[in-house]
Amino acid sequence: MAGERGEAASMGERVRKLVGLATREAPEVGATPHEVVWRENKWRLLRFEPPAGVVRRGAPVVMVPSLINRYYVLDLMPGKSMAEWLVAKGHDVYCVDWGTPGPEDRELDLAAIADRALGRAVRIATRLSRGSVSHGERGERPHLLGYCMGGTLATVFAALHPERVGSLATMAAPVRFDGEGLLGRWTRTAGFDVDALVDATGLVPWELLQGAFHMLRPTNNLAKVVTLVDRAWSDPYLDGFLALETWANDNVSIPGAFYRQWIVDFYREDRLFEGSLEVRGRPARLDAIDCPTLAVAFEHDMIAPAPGCLALVDAERGVGSSGDPSLRRGVTLSGSHIGGTTSSAAKKGLWPLLSGFWREVEAAGRGA
Repeated sequence: MAGERGEAASMGERVRKLVGLATREAPEVGATPHEVVWRENKWRLLRFEPPAGVVRRGAPVVMVPSLINRYYVLDLMPGKSMAEWLVAKGHDVYCVDWGTPGPEDRELDLAAIADRALGRAVRIATRLSRGSVSHGERGERPHLLGYCMGGTLATVFAALHPERVGSLATMAAPVRFDGEGLLGRWTRTAGFDVDALVDATGLVPWELLQGAFHMLRPTNNLAKVVTLVDRAWSDPYLDGFLALETWANDNVSIPGAFYRQWIVDFYREDRLFEGSLEVRGRPARLDAIDCPTLAVAFEHDMIAPAPGCLALVDAERGVGSSGDPSLRRGVTLSGSHIGGTTSSAAKKGLWPLLSGFWREVEAAGRGA
């Protein structure tokens, strides 16, 4: 139907809509009602409110986004929000908002983020969920859901503290970094001096990070323009386009100490997958993770290629036994790194996949 409408749309209508983009009111992003339940330094923990008539049930879901981008890609806009959809299904949903680091945060490292901050978020979500879910159920160990770099951070936390995690789900999150992806090739070149970059900047500039992602697909902006012209007749498409562009250009610089570890320990030495990663002297090994695990990759993801994401459930070096092999899964869906989580296809495929996985884990008694 949409295709027929597009074919029938006159060029004049498309031009009028395109010209109107300059003054078109951008849709509200991050609009799902929520409460800030914790603040610490720059980061916050959000708890999303269910719509009227919906009762929270089951274990809390703690969403962990990337440090590089804003959290609201997981709450993009009404109708295109994973958080909105999940709370409407009765999940008790929390999300870390990493905020904007300042120069004083340049020494924040992997331990500060993947251990201390995530540890605090998990503890608070567990405590708040206890006594507030339906039928007087006690709070259960939370479901961790990580997206992109946030999925890698969630994996590190689960490897450090397997006893505190009810299940682990990752989306477009690499755990193996020795593949053929372009980001890996670039960061492993002799000409990329990460120490000089970090020493010179303190906070690694978001402009540099965004430029690297643009170079992965140099024609992507042109492709977006072509699609925009083709679908300019559609108001829902234009709203979604503006929301996603708002997010894509709302980037964040990241602490230099963390960035140095990210490049050296992950991209260059692949310590997480190889089993040699340590955080504050403690091993973070994938085979220590014994909870139900779901790794989701996307077919056209150039930022986090599917093999590196699915390595989380690799039979040889991936997560340990969950007790039920059916609750240790790797799934590749159609879509790209961003579109795979925000598109209409995600609403029909990815989001129900996650919800069903968590309910299955709870029914099996794995989250308690």
